[in-house]
Amino acid sequence: MGRNIFNKPAVDVASSPAPAKPTKLGGSVGGLRESLREITANSIRDIDPDQIEVDGLRDRLAFEDDGIDLLAESIRKHGQQVPIMVRPSDQPDRYRVVYGRRRLAAIRKVGGPVKAIVRTLDDDASLIAQGQENNLRLDPSFIEKALFIKEMQEAGYKPGVIQDALGLTRQGISNHRVVIEQLPDELIRLIGPAHGTGRRQWGDLAALAPKVPLTEVARAALAALPQDATGIDRFQTVYSACQRAAKSSTSLSAQGRSSTVKDEGGKVVATLSVDAKSIGIKVNRKDNPDFGLWLEERAEATLRDLFQKWLEERRQEDRSLPLNM
Repeated sequence: MGRNIFNKPAVDVASSPAPAKPTKLGGSVGGLRESLREITANSIRDIDPDQIEVDGLRDRLAFEDDGIDLLAESIRKHGQQVPIMVRPSDQPDRYRVVYGRRRLAAIRKVGGPVKAIVRTLDDDASLIAQGQENNLRLDPSFIEKALFIKEMQEAGYKPGVIQDALGLTRQGISNHRVVIEQLPDELIRLIGPAHGTGRRQWGDLAALAPKVPLTEVARAALAALPQDATGIDRFQTVYSACQRAAKSSTSLSAQGRSSTVKDEGGKVVATLSVDAKSIGIKVNRKDNPDFGLWLEERAEATLRDLFQKWLEERRQEDRSLPLNM
């Protein structure tokens, strides 16, 4: 079972300073001190926003000024309803944000202290708290999760920590990673979160990468869209433009293209031929007689397995899409 950073709910008590490490005491006095220390460690405090550092990995693509302004106006009218979470910094009287970056930005516009839960967390626990809170409150899009996974992996976090942070299986992490590796970061940021656009659609766009300059085509296509276009409209505009560019390209026209598949030693194993109508795999029996025989015996079953896997992935994507897609 994955780690859940929210197993111990915060206790809403009056503001108090961060406790020093207590001397171990026995009996009722020791028990009382331990109880008070636990309550204080999980309390909600009023903290000057200037004391809080905004660092760590970003788990959201959209962080627009308009959204922050709306949140600031809501806080100005109704107060801060949900606290952020911070952890003590290495510097005295300083904190590092765990989650609640948008709320912190909004309160900096409004002015005044920010309500925050202070927890002493290591880097792994902080990341898990950030990911779990974001999933519970905001349901990040497929591509936002994929970018977050990429950043966590590049930062050196272990697979188990990443899975716990997003509530995904090992296969789920892999499915996101396969897509994000094929897409330029600039292209993703041009399109934005595109809520409601799932793995299949992003995968279809990624498949066009060898045929067209995706970022260049996207920039030109989006220039004609209004500023308030929805994420789905932005994605569909880019995808349609890239499809048209791919069709007009000669890279996969009737003449087709071919590439060689090599083993670790650089020896050619097979030739992959692709044109507008078919995909072919050619193994030279003279060069690889044993592999050719092995492939011949298993080719039909392997292709059926691959086709079934493709069908299952498409069905999973279809179930995850909204009804209006």
